[in-house]
Amino acid sequence: MAEVATSATSDQLLVVIDPVARQTDGESVRIVKDVLSAGAATKVCLPDGPEEFARALMRRGSRRPVVVGDDRALMRAVLLLHRRRELAGCVLSVVPVGPVLGVAHALGVPLGAVAAARAVLDGAERRLDMLVDDSDGVVLGALRIPAPATRQESVEAARPWLRTCRSLVRTLVPARPARETAPAVPGPSRLRVEVDGVTLVDLDQPLEAVSVSPGFGGGLASVEVRPLSVGAEASPLLATGRTVTVTGADFRYRADAGVAGPVRRRTWTVREGALGLVLPEVG
Repeated sequence: MAEVATSATSDQLLVVIDPVARQTDGESVRIVKDVLSAGAATKVCLPDGPEEFARALMRRGSRRPVVVGDDRALMRAVLLLHRRRELAGCVLSVVPVGPVLGVAHALGVPLGAVAAARAVLDGAERRLDMLVDDSDGVVLGALRIPAPATRQESVEAARPWLRTCRSLVRTLVPARPARETAPAVPGPSRLRVEVDGVTLVDLDQPLEAVSVSPGFGGGLASVEVRPLSVGAEASPLLATGRTVTVTGADFRYRADAGVAGPVRRRTWTVREGALGLVLPEVG
């Protein structure tokens, strides 16, 4: 992952606290506010939803934005700034609070509330690579194809009549809150994977999974394709490149904290140093 460290550019902070963080861990949020307020001039925003979250970021002025929330809040901020073409001129900080924290941790953000808040105040900006797809979506950590199906989806795919019965029941019985289901192992896929225009695997080869991440460094993505193994475990196919194109029957993919698709073709391109993130000093 390409990194260029510079000192943080503003002592004035705009602290945007995601509502999920406030609901799941109010004590950590209180600690973060205390630490940041003691070390810098802060303006705290408490948006009630995505629209207010976006409005707060758009009105940040010269203040350095600090997102207090989980991976979904971080991705929401990055995507907004990217689509407004403001990401290159913005230095972002994040304090991970909430239920989904894998991406922030992978990027090097401390997971403890105090340590992360101290990094906001004392850390340095690093320019990190990210993936941008042809629908203007972004990936910071990794994407995986296919996205895991829920157990219910797998059963319904094997028994189409069950989906019809469930639909009929839903029309007769008031809806109840959905319960989260455990992921099932996805079936094999047939996909063409091209790296910088060169075919790594074609549609005639069934696959277990494809993973792509922008963390290789030097503006390159790392690509791993796992063929479907029969008997002995098949060796993964590895490659690096600046563009990755996946083509095939309707497929879904997990990008960081969310699932996208179905699509039949998607191209991801590495944007070198696109994200400026404040991380702890190395040393």
